[in-house]
Amino acid sequence: MGLKSFSRARAVHAMLVYTGGCNGCDIEIVNAVFSPKYDAEQYKIFLTWNPREADVLIVTGPVTKQNEEPLKAIYNAIPEPKAVIAAGACALMGGVYKNIHGDIPSEEICGPVDKVIPVDAKVPGCAVRPEDVLAGAVAALPKLLEAD
Repeated sequence: MGLKSFSRARAVHAMLVYTGGCNGCDIEIVNAVFSPKYDAEQYKIFLTWNPREADVLIVTGPVTKQNEEPLKAIYNAIPEPKAVIAAGACALMGGVYKNIHGDIPSEEICGPVDKVIPVDAKVPGCAVRPEDVLAGAVAALPKLLEAD
């Protein structure tokens, strides 16, 4: 086992990126998953705001046109191996923002996260449940623990 795998086996750093929407999933992730009740840090999952430290990218909200390129830049800045979790109905399928003008798709929404960057785990919900976010992080671990 290499040094990176050894370190990742003992701690995972997650970066949260909001790409549009209502912030409901962000609130659940920051205020519930990392709160004393669920305490993701006891499982050695730490929140970071630096993509160069991140192992897991958690994306919430539908990807808007103005957030498409910044999301790609953040994804490319995260070192390999990395995993991406799409959290919430908006991140998975555009949610209520998919057709905000009736039958005409919004030109401001690029679509769900998997149309912009590869997604390894999907967490449904509106807003997401903290238990499901933790399960999504666990589902992404095998990709992170691959050989260097």
